[in-house]
Parts: sequence; C-alpha cells; structure tokens
Amino acid sequence: MSDASGVPAGPDDERRDRLALALVVYAVLLAQTLVYPGVDLLAGVYGGEGVAAPTLFLAVEFAAFVAFAGPWGTLSDRMGERRRLVAVAAAGGAAGYLLLALAAGTGLPFWSVLALRAAQGGATVGALSLAISALADRSGGNGRNMGIAGIAIGLGTATGAPLGGQLYELGATVPLYAAAGLLAVAAAGSLVTPDRPPAGAGSEAARRHGGLSSILAGLRDREDLAVPYAFAFVDRLTAGFFALVGTLYFREAFGLGPGATGLLLAAFFAPFALLQYPFGLLSDRVGRVAPVAAGSAAYGLVVVGVGFAPTVPLVAVAMVAVGVLGALMAPATLALVVDLAGEDGRGAAVAGFNAAGSLGFLAGSLVGGAVAAEFGFRAAFVVAGGSEFLLALAALPALVRLGRRSGRTAVFGGGD
Repeated sequence: MSDASGVPAGPDDERRDRLALALVVYAVLLAQTLVYPGVDLLAGVYGGEGVAAPTLFLAVEFAAFVAFAGPWGTLSDRMGERRRLVAVAAAGGAAGYLLLALAAGTGLPFWSVLALRAAQGGATVGALSLAISALADRSGGNGRNMGIAGIAIGLGTATGAPLGGQLYELGATVPLYAAAGLLAVAAAGSLVTPDRPPAGAGSEAARRHGGLSSILAGLRDREDLAVPYAFAFVDRLTAGFFALVGTLYFREAFGLGPGATGLLLAAFFAPFALLQYPFGLLSDRVGRVAPVAAGSAAYGLVVVGVGFAPTVPLVAVAMVAVGVLGALMAPATLALVVDLAGEDGRGAAVAGFNAAGSLGFLAGSLVGGAVAAEFGFRAAFVVAGGSEFLLALAALPALVRLGRRSGRTAVFGGGD
C-alpha cells in the first residue's frame, strides 16, 4: 500500500504508522477515562446534584459521539484522507476540555456546561473514529490492525481510571486540564503520519451520503453490518454501566475513594488492553464468529457475577475475568466491521460502529442508573450482563449465516 503521494510503504513505515496512530487512539481514550473515577465530584463543582448530574455529564458526551461520528467518517471518505481531520478534531477536543476546566467556579449554569461537554465530545469522536479508520487502511490483516486499535483503547482506559483517580485527589478539575494536554499532543502527533488511503477513498460512491444518512445508507447497502453494530451497542452498554453505576457501586458498597475505585476499574482495563493484540491475531486465524459469540456470552455472565461478589478481592478477580473476555471479543467485532465494509465506505462503517457503541454507552449510563435507583445495584448488574448474554444467544444464527453467505475466509478463519 502506498501513501497519498503514491510512495510505497515499507514494513518499517507501516510499523511506525501503526504506532503513531495507536498513540493517538491511546491519548483520546486516556483523556476520556480520566474523568470517570470522580465524575460525581466534577459534576458537583458545576452545581450538579444527585445521580442525575454525573449521569447527564457522561451521557451528553456520548450523545455527541452518536451525532458526530457519521459526519467525521463521511467527510474523511469524501476527502480520501484522515491525517488533517484527526488533527483538527483532536485540537477541538483539547479546546473543549480546557474550556470545561476554566468554567469551574464561574457560576455558569449547568446546562451551559453540558453544552460545552457536547461540543467537546463532538470533536473528540472525530479524532478517535478517524484514527481507527486510518489503522484499518493499513495492510497486514484486519484482526491485527484492529487488535492494535483495541490495545490502544484498552491501555488508554486501563491507565486512565487509576490515573484519573489520583488526579482527582489533587483537585476536581485537574483531570480536565490533563485531558486537554493529551489531546493537544495527539493533534500535533497525528500530522506526522501519512495517509494511506484505500483504492475507493474519495470515489463517487463515497460522496453519496453524509452524516447519519451515511451510516443508514451503509446499513442498507450492507445489512450484515447490523450484526457487529448490535454487539458494539451492547458491549459499550456494559462499559457505560461500569463508568457510572459501577463506579458508584464500588464507592457505596465498599466505601472506596476515587483512587481505590480507579484501581478496581483497572483490574478490568489492564487485561482488556494487554490481550487485545494477541486476540486480534487469533481472530485472523480462527475467524470472528467464535470470539464474538462465545466471548460475549461468557462476558455477560461474569458482569452479573461482579454485582454479587461479596468482597473487594473477589470483585477484583471478577473484573479481571471481564477484561480477558472483553479482549477476546472486542477486536474480532471491530475487524468484522472492516471485513464487511467496502473500501469506499470504510470511514463511515467504522464511524457507524463507534456511533452504535456510543449509543450503547449512553444507554448503559441512563438505563443502568435508572435501574439502580429503582431496584438496586444488583438488579442493574443483572440487566447489564444479561443483555450481553442474551444478544450472544440471539445473534449466533445471524453470525453463522453471515459467515456462510459472505464467502470471506476471514469470518471463519484463514484470512490475512
């Protein structure tokens, strides 16, 4: 594969590009998850009260993710490039985090803070989605490339939770300043990575739709994308659940502070990060069906188990198991999206995956918080984990049919 200037890319160039793009993805996820361990404290700084305030603070960002993922992906497909758009989006996200930090203590109405949060999220999703799309443009196997994206996502969330907890000990807005700095570095770093557009990028087919319509049109053209999108939704539903309900549960049930809560979340995120790459390679060998279906079913059951573990050490063990199973299914699901996406719509397809995941995160925060408030934490864990388990059972026939109908060896194994 060659870069936008037509210069062929050698193995060293590909490795360098993968590392640079992975660092952008890592920086975005690290910045995002720094906020989670003490999100209730941060919402309180802006005058928000009760469970509703931190729920809205998390939810509005992911609503923006859903709204803006499609336009960023479609624009990149139309232009046939990712690099400059990643830089612009990351710089916008950095400005958004900085404005949020500066807004603390100014007496700004909470709805205005939420509007700033939405703008920050709308920019940030562009950097995340397009950096992943740029990784998908590289040669070497979709499982490998999406495994690299997954390990960057996992490492960002793994280090963000405990680091964010420690930063909250210094001040409620310190994580926001740190997030702004990370995205500023990502904006600068993305400019050194050349585009290596696929053959269909910038074609007439890539220009037909825009925004959310591109995602819906992609689903009409490639209905099979609905299967990995459904898994993206429910996978991120559990992530949103842990970001809000899990955080509150660990603090209330076991009396943990932000620092200890961040470490407990890291028990999930560390194996989730470290095993993404080898499990991505595994999906190139054995196909996508088994890791997605079996991993999701077991993952859902273990999520339920977290809510019933009676002690912190047992919770930590369960969280490690959740991380391992999440690493098994995550790169295979994203690689399946790339398998099914045409070269002229890869950016929009990945954006659709991120939009579905963001919608799931939003649902996990809202539904999880509502169930916990009405029926208790254990009921909320049952709903979150049970949703994943039931989807795995319901979608198995569709996954099998997908493999048979597509004719793609990568779905069942043997892909490159």
